[in-house]
This record gives sequence, structure tokens and C-alpha cells, in this order.
Amino acid sequence: MKNIELGVNIDHVATVRQARRTYEPDPVWAAAEAELGGADGITVHPRPDERHIRKQDVHDLAALMRQWPQADYNIEGNPLQNLMAFVRELRPQQCTFVPDGESQFTSDHGWDLAADGARLRPLIDEAHALGIRVSLFIEPDPRQIEAAMRLGAPVIELHTGRFAHLPEDGREAELKRLVDAAALAAKNGIEAHAG
Repeated sequence: MKNIELGVNIDHVATVRQARRTYEPDPVWAAAEAELGGADGITVHPRPDERHIRKQDVHDLAALMRQWPQADYNIEGNPLQNLMAFVRELRPQQCTFVPDGESQFTSDHGWDLAADGARLRPLIDEAHALGIRVSLFIEPDPRQIEAAMRLGAPVIELHTGRFAHLPEDGREAELKRLVDAAALAAKNGIEAHAG
């Protein structure tokens, strides 16, 4: 079994910066601190409205992450919106396809790969051709994992929102669902992330 790794999403550092209407806290500083603290990677989710991570942040972070070649730089977002422009230009180690709408507050569901797989397939193939690992943000459902396998995604990110919103005494069944999904992915050679 592979060791557990920590990827740090620094979006909300930028959310605080935006709320303060200033230049700090700086997401690049936060990424450097996370890497110095032992993080295995940095994730950002630049949304089209730049409500937290801005385009310039994505570029500045790409420059920073080149100093840590052992760490992954993961740019996530909807590949049908603005994600692929960053992927093509910056070529991060990983991109995570997330099915959020432009006005959606946060990522609150995974892809329905039966419905969306045909639209995603050429974008997955393009990212692979650029040497970029693709992760698909999905629900912890065996059908979604099987569809991700058929699409050739080497990584999945299991949506943990349901688990996070359940009361503590009601989480056991959802945790089992997540663990079972991760085990199914691993059994089939897919790396499983949680987020």
C-alpha cells in the first residue's frame, strides 16, 4: 500500500486576501510554508470569476512549484470552463476535473461519468498527451469508479462532502462507503484521493 500523502488546497488563503481587499495573506507564501512543512503537493482551483485564486496566482504558484520538483502542483476546475487554458500553458503535474458551475459556491458533487464521460474523454486524452496526470472528482460509487477506469483516468478524487456534513454519530456508514470506494480504485490500479 502506498503511503498517505498530503496535498494542501490553498484557495481559502486567497479567500481571506480577497475579503480583506489587500495583497495578504499571499497564497504563494502559504504554498511555500506548506511545502516547507512537508506537504506533498499544492492544489488551487481558479474559478472564472477569480473569487479567490486569481490567474496571476496560478502563474506565480507554477513558478514556485518548479523549486519543489518532488511535489505535485494540481490545478483543479471545470475543464469545460477555464481549466484547460491553465493546463495547456503551465503543464502542472496533475489536473483535477471538477463539475462545478461558474456561479457555484463550492464543489458539492462529483461527475456523473455516464452522462459526462463523452465530453470529458477528449480532454483527458489531451492532458495525457501533454504529460499531465488527470484526476476525476466523483462520488464514492462503484459505477463512477468503473466509468473512470474506462475513461483512462489514473486518479480519482472522492467527494467527501456528504461525510463532512453528517453529524458525528452518523458518519460510520459514509466512511465505509468512502473506504470501500478507495479500495475498489486501488484494486483496479487507480490512485484515490479524498476531498
